[in-house]
Amino acid sequence: MKNTITVQFRDGKTIKCPTGSPAEKLTGRFGDLESPLAAVKVNNRILPLSFRLEVNASLEPVTVNTPEGAMVNRRSLAFVLSASARELFPGRSLLIGHSLGSSYYYTFQDGKKTPAREIKALSAKMEELISADLPISAELLSYTEAAELFEKQGQDETVILLERRNEPVIWINRIGDFVNLYIEPLLPRTGILSVFELMVYEDGFLLRFPRLREKNVGPFEDSPKIFAVYKEYKKWGRIVGVHSAGELNRLVRNRTIKDFIRVAEAFQAKKMSEIADQIYRRRNDVKAILIAGPSSSGKTTTAKRLSIDLMVMGIEPIAVSLDDYYVGTALTPLDENGKPDFECLEALDIPFLNEQLISLFNGEEVSLPAFDFKAGTRREGGGKKIRMNRRSMLIVEGIHGLNDKLTPKIARSAKFKLYVSALTQINLDDYNRVPASDNRLLRRMVRDSQFRGAGADWTIRMWPSVQRGERKHIFTFQDSADAAFNSALDYEISVLKFYAEPLLRSVKPNQAEYAESSRLLDFLENFSPILPQYVPGQSILREFIGESEFKY
Repeated sequence: MKNTITVQFRDGKTIKCPTGSPAEKLTGRFGDLESPLAAVKVNNRILPLSFRLEVNASLEPVTVNTPEGAMVNRRSLAFVLSASARELFPGRSLLIGHSLGSSYYYTFQDGKKTPAREIKALSAKMEELISADLPISAELLSYTEAAELFEKQGQDETVILLERRNEPVIWINRIGDFVNLYIEPLLPRTGILSVFELMVYEDGFLLRFPRLREKNVGPFEDSPKIFAVYKEYKKWGRIVGVHSAGELNRLVRNRTIKDFIRVAEAFQAKKMSEIADQIYRRRNDVKAILIAGPSSSGKTTTAKRLSIDLMVMGIEPIAVSLDDYYVGTALTPLDENGKPDFECLEALDIPFLNEQLISLFNGEEVSLPAFDFKAGTRREGGGKKIRMNRRSMLIVEGIHGLNDKLTPKIARSAKFKLYVSALTQINLDDYNRVPASDNRLLRRMVRDSQFRGAGADWTIRMWPSVQRGERKHIFTFQDSADAAFNSALDYEISVLKFYAEPLLRSVKPNQAEYAESSRLLDFLENFSPILPQYVPGQSILREFIGESEFKY
């Protein structure tokens, strides 16, 4: 092996250094940074500062005020919280739950309500560990040593997760005597951590953190409907014995996954039927069902399956697409970059939409418009002609469905708002969560490849823009919904893995998108693949992988 390697920095300058040099020894070359270093990007892969450089490399800073660095900061806060809980309550296991705004929800495994005094003690212990500026190290253990250590510490879900792994060595994170499985980089020291807050919430508590590029924890914005859905699905996961990736992998290994898929699909169908019952009870008032949700939440299939349930009850659903009400490229408002903002509310012809809705509610026949996306213009009367009767309900799907400014002329009682999202209840283990946004990104990536011929690099590149639009136009209104439907299926990541892995491997290290593609590949390594032929034809998952029994 060469004794020296060449390292290039973002300003184009290069230096030679000994092979095996830790990246943190070279970070002085970055110059003045706006915020503390969270990690480094080595050949477009995000790694801890302790990573040793063995080959020629490009080296870039990842600071805590960037999206990637903010995630490193949040994972590190969660790690310090887990270490604090282990020290204060050694006989109890702390479980990370789902996200709720700018926070993570936690409970203890014993199911007991966490009293305020314990939360206060946890906060004080975290402050103590942060003030001590302790090192957070990434270390290698042999497979046997790691498995024995996690078993000794009572980290049962991590032990199960290791059953999927067969590397001779396992990476772990350590702070003092506390360790957990390395999933993604953490900060090098506790003293870098930004502010946080522990807050009593329901039976557990929230670990709250600042939003990106903000210095303080902002006001708490509750989402009771979303929390209720998560809580129900978490409870269901415990009942059926599948709330972690390791438990799901065991079903694959034991060849009982088909039965679980049937149960998961039946449970989701039951929830859809319950929503249909809610709508039916309001059948004398409701004229339009407005469906909204973030990208790749399965809104289209949700609308189709809901239509079937409503028809069983004698209701005649009529689909209306908001896409056909675009004002056209020439009239679409521009965003801050001077480009047409097709996601803003003003990109839709609101007066015309409301005019047609009122005519339909009055029993008149209307000719729906049809938007020509190639020409960028709307063809008036280019769509089908429809008329409502006393059994009819419109099903209107689009990102602005929950915003009352979409339908200002329609009485609230005549609208049933349905929020749809993939709210994953599966965790990797007790300390490492599965972000719902990762689930949706994998869905989007597979669908973009299957139906649009787009590569994983394209989906990754446009995903931040998609998320900005969701925060602005969708999440703000989610709790105004009459009902929330969880489109996530607990087995789906293992199916998406079948399609996503080859797509992600096509992204090369010299591409900017490699950092995200490599992160997702590492994430998918924790799941055993499930063959797509096990997925039912009417499953929401078919909207993304293809061969659905529905027409789109």
